[in-house]
Amino acid sequence: MTTDRKADADDAAVERHKLYEDVLAILTGTLIVSLGVVIYSKAVLLTGSTAGLALLLQYVTGTSFWLMFSLVNLPFYLLAIRRLGWLFTLRTFLAVSLVSLFSQLTAHWVEFARLEPIYAAVVGGGLMGMGLLVLFRHRTGLGGINILAIYLQEKCGIRAGYFQLAVDLAILAAAFFVLPPANFMLSVVGAAVVNMMLAINHKPGRYVGVT
Repeated sequence: MTTDRKADADDAAVERHKLYEDVLAILTGTLIVSLGVVIYSKAVLLTGSTAGLALLLQYVTGTSFWLMFSLVNLPFYLLAIRRLGWLFTLRTFLAVSLVSLFSQLTAHWVEFARLEPIYAAVVGGGLMGMGLLVLFRHRTGLGGINILAIYLQEKCGIRAGYFQLAVDLAILAAAFFVLPPANFMLSVVGAAVVNMMLAINHKPGRYVGVT
């Protein structure tokens, strides 16, 4: 079998995601991410990517996370349109909007009488990593660095998790001047949890799903 024929056979074997599967994945992924964000906000921790930047701005300015998260993602939609297409951009815009909405609602749906910071760092980071994994596998990001990470993985073979870890550490460095030392260190742990989950589970060829 020639290379071209083998590629055609592989493409034919790929089962495309159905519309309802994408809808359910986006709803599930954004709900999970939103719960992780609420846990981090309650514990005054910081994650990476644009969600981390939005949390940092919330701590500094007192402005709600949902508004900051929506605003900081706006410049990245142009890259998504040019490099990843309108369909990906629309799904990403929907996911960002849902995380903004669900994070606001989840704060009213869930209350924590006590939240141990180290537990919040690990579990909140795990929830955000799992939610991102669900979204990535349905060709949906959460704006910002996620857009660039998905693009680099698809075009250059650079693993999304490792790239995001490098960028997230740079964002976390800014938190050193905002968060208490203990919260800063736990935020670094949480960022590692998020990105190692993606690096381990989101590899080219490990999961095949096409929308």
